[in-house]
Amino acid sequence: MRLLAPTAGILAFYDGRRGEREHDQPNWLDDGALMLGIASYAIVDGGEALVYDTHVSVERGRWIRGQLKGARITVVLSHWHTDHIAGTEAFSDCEVLAGPLTAELLGEQREAIEAATPPVRPLVLPTGRVPATLEVGATIVQALAFDIHAADHTLLWLPERRILLAADAVEDPITFVAEPDRIGAHLRELDRLQALDPKVILPAHGDPDVIAAGGYGVGIIEATRIYLTALLAGDRRPLQEILRGPLRKGWIHPHPAYDAVHEENLKAVGSAS
Repeated sequence: MRLLAPTAGILAFYDGRRGEREHDQPNWLDDGALMLGIASYAIVDGGEALVYDTHVSVERGRWIRGQLKGARITVVLSHWHTDHIAGTEAFSDCEVLAGPLTAELLGEQREAIEAATPPVRPLVLPTGRVPATLEVGATIVQALAFDIHAADHTLLWLPERRILLAADAVEDPITFVAEPDRIGAHLRELDRLQALDPKVILPAHGDPDVIAAGGYGVGIIEATRIYLTALLAGDRRPLQEILRGPLRKGWIHPHPAYDAVHEENLKAVGSAS
């Protein structure tokens, strides 16, 4: 685990991108998180901390708590996917908030999540619904619902500083297509996301050096739009060709593990069409 500080009042808890697997067989932890790199975040102000996602294991969740040094913690879950909720047991004495669809899906999928490889047991379910606005000390945070990557996404927006904590809505270099029949909706939602005009974007899956240096600009949204548009059009070119422009402009960055993600995306979109 690496502790990153992309900007004042925001910490990133990063793991992965070291080329090391924890399991030999295919599994959600290595293939969906560590090989790609993954960060959870905390907004910290005035002895309070808003933890955004609980990372990929209870042990990592406990490590996060240790970095927060006694702050009063509230948790917000971005969406129901396993790599974002696996550490919830480490926060079982905290308020754990989620959007209504996230809470519903976690309840429905609890048995499958607890039996996954590796298992997430016990899965601590949300204790309440995330409000539209939260206060972390003197910091105002808005919880915004977006249908990108997952229909139940909750993104966090700091309006005064125009900082977006984007979870899986955008990734560097490409998004994982979890709902291939909804790419059209995701593209429309990307327009709404870009209309926020964020100055800083902090995704869950990205380059640790970029996150540590302050995060991404709006180019990562445009790169995601270019990629999803290509998939929707049936473009089966190699990833480097589809994204030649965004890569050249430095909006996103190559990472070998995403070649396999691209192949899985092509299969998913082909099956859904």
